[in-house]
Amino acid sequence: MSVVIDPSFDPVPSLTRAVDVRVADAAAVAAAPARACFVPAEGDLPDCECLTGVTRDALAAAGFTGAKNQTIVLPGAQLCVLVGTGAGLETSAGLRDAVAAFTRAAHESPSLALDLSDALLAGIAADEAALAATEGALLARYRFDALKSDPKTVELTELVLAVPGDAQSAAQAGVARGLVLARTAAIARDLANTPPRHLSAVKFAEVIERLAPDFGLEVEVFDRAALIELGTGGLLGVNAGSIEEPRMIKVSYRPADADGHLALIGKGIMYDSGGISLKPSNAMHAAMKFDMMGAGSVFASMTALRELGVSTAVTGWLMCTDNMPSGSATKLGDVLTMRGGKTVEVKNTDAEGRLVMADGLVLATEDASVADRRPDAIVDIATLTGAVMAALGTRTAGMLANNDQVAEQLQAAADLTDENIWRFPLDRRYREQLKSNVADLSNIGGQYAGVILAALFLDEFVDGTPWGHLDIAGTMQAESDDLWRSVGSTGFGARLLVQFADDFVAPAGA
Repeated sequence: MSVVIDPSFDPVPSLTRAVDVRVADAAAVAAAPARACFVPAEGDLPDCECLTGVTRDALAAAGFTGAKNQTIVLPGAQLCVLVGTGAGLETSAGLRDAVAAFTRAAHESPSLALDLSDALLAGIAADEAALAATEGALLARYRFDALKSDPKTVELTELVLAVPGDAQSAAQAGVARGLVLARTAAIARDLANTPPRHLSAVKFAEVIERLAPDFGLEVEVFDRAALIELGTGGLLGVNAGSIEEPRMIKVSYRPADADGHLALIGKGIMYDSGGISLKPSNAMHAAMKFDMMGAGSVFASMTALRELGVSTAVTGWLMCTDNMPSGSATKLGDVLTMRGGKTVEVKNTDAEGRLVMADGLVLATEDASVADRRPDAIVDIATLTGAVMAALGTRTAGMLANNDQVAEQLQAAADLTDENIWRFPLDRRYREQLKSNVADLSNIGGQYAGVILAALFLDEFVDGTPWGHLDIAGTMQAESDDLWRSVGSTGFGARLLVQFADDFVAPAGA
């Protein structure tokens, strides 16, 4: 290959960056190079040294009203950023946003400080406040600049969080968890932001094999020959037009005395051209390196499990290939035989994610590697349909499930991490649209209900196992910096899956 790629390039540069997050008293904030003062829209100004002699009228004249996440930088020896909180810091999600706004306003300072006392007085627990503040700062300062010759981002090296003495122990625990979760999201972002030429399915497998031992994970990689032996016709069919080999990567986390078994399936389309059903060359097409974010989020989430002491065994199935057009590519009308024997007529090669995921779902249902039992539940995550973006936009992912307990646990994890999801009905009345005249089913249905039809297709392969599906096509990227969501890959789902696994309870009857 004539393209020159630096062999030393690291697709997960965030792992080499460390931030010293310290819990301290208020005096440490007063002495910091840059600090935040949180200002509500109404009432007295807070007791903050930066605001000595400042009135609301003066702030209003400068255009600052205290509206939610509004910022203004005050001149002085200490960089002081006023951050509007609207009605006040009432939730950990609101605090995370406010800290992110501060971090962006103080983007040239490597050292930041803030006082969490007001958040604690508002009823946010010390550990939750420290966790949210840690995530807000680290995720907002994230930037993927590994391929820039002269990156301009000022890395965050120090974050000081002030809390009262009796809350410092709890706050430190929150910081520890926040560091792990922020790192998890950064890994997912790194992987998805890496250009497809730099991160093929083969290279992705190599990265995972290198990193997995550091996080207490076991890895098994399946090459083309092994996939043929397994009969994974969906993954092989999507890969048929590519010169790059496919890979299925099985990642296992096995804590001592595991109290359950969870399977996670991640869509890993390293680049999606659409295949023979070629995508138009527009901005969405250029973003198709993000089509592996489901697999990236699954792996990233699993790097946190040992450190957080998760007691559930987790198995990740990463289904990885690119989807390219060529003389050998799968054609419209071709029939693929999936793992387990079901046949699928391909009516659109750009509906490829469900094909690779189907093989992973079947393999997960067959897996009895924990206590000789099938998984208690399966969750898949995929940048699956444009329909979910049309329905929910770019801030909320779609969720469907065949089990209410799985759905409720996913929703709870989404609420805690502020990675928003919305449940669609798994309306089986639409199943008729997936019928094929020549195969067991087709890979697309009618013009409408695309989110539901894609989930119904996947439902054909879970064999009744309690299952949840996350469609993250709309939330996979931020086109510009948005509070703690930095431009590029959002890493959506990585933190959510960690929370889900940490709190997981096997559904009744599983």
